[in-house]
Amino acid sequence: MSGRTPHAGDDPHADEALVTAGTPVDEADAAVVLVHGRGATARSIVGFGEEIAVDGDVALLAPPAAANTWYPNSFLAPVADNEPGRSSGLRAVDRAVETATEAGISTDRVLVAGFSQGACLASEFVARNPTRYGGLAVLSGGLIGESVDVDDYVAHAAAVDVDAADALGGTPAFLGCSDVDPHIPEERVHETTAVLEALGADVDERIYEGMGHGINEEETEAVAALVASLS
Repeated sequence: MSGRTPHAGDDPHADEALVTAGTPVDEADAAVVLVHGRGATARSIVGFGEEIAVDGDVALLAPPAAANTWYPNSFLAPVADNEPGRSSGLRAVDRAVETATEAGISTDRVLVAGFSQGACLASEFVARNPTRYGGLAVLSGGLIGESVDVDDYVAHAAAVDVDAADALGGTPAFLGCSDVDPHIPEERVHETTAVLEALGADVDERIYEGMGHGINEEETEAVAALVASLS
């Protein structure tokens, strides 16, 4: 998954130490990579991880963003306007996933989850690095960019010699968002679902009326069910 390692100026999140909790990764049967939102911390999203990983030997791995922000502008801005933070954030997620796989946990037992800005990174990472994951949880977020083109993601999968229609191999993906989220347009959630389905994910999309920007109990239970299915 990893490409070249750029110099530090191009990789603002590179020096941030991975936050871990749950079962030590070398002893775990499964892992959850947790990506926090803008202004939050890896420690704070680990708290959510502890809510959803109540059974089994599950490692919780949370990469931190430098200054608690992955990229400076709205995820709806042109991609170039959010560099190098966006690409650095994707590499941080990649390193967290590799921490699990290098410990012997296969990707089909790794769930990638994020909230808000972190949900945007989580969905972008999985769509750009397609394989069979244990799951994807996108909570109040969506794919990054001024617009989303399904064909672009399909072509990217094909370029790395992956059968695009089965690139995600049935990875279960949960997308939850409000219909009036001030940061996440409902249409972007639908567009994200379309991309993930085109890549072979099994998507459960739920739009909540009037919820605002947050995580509700039903979403927490849905993601907990994904975690329980890992082991």
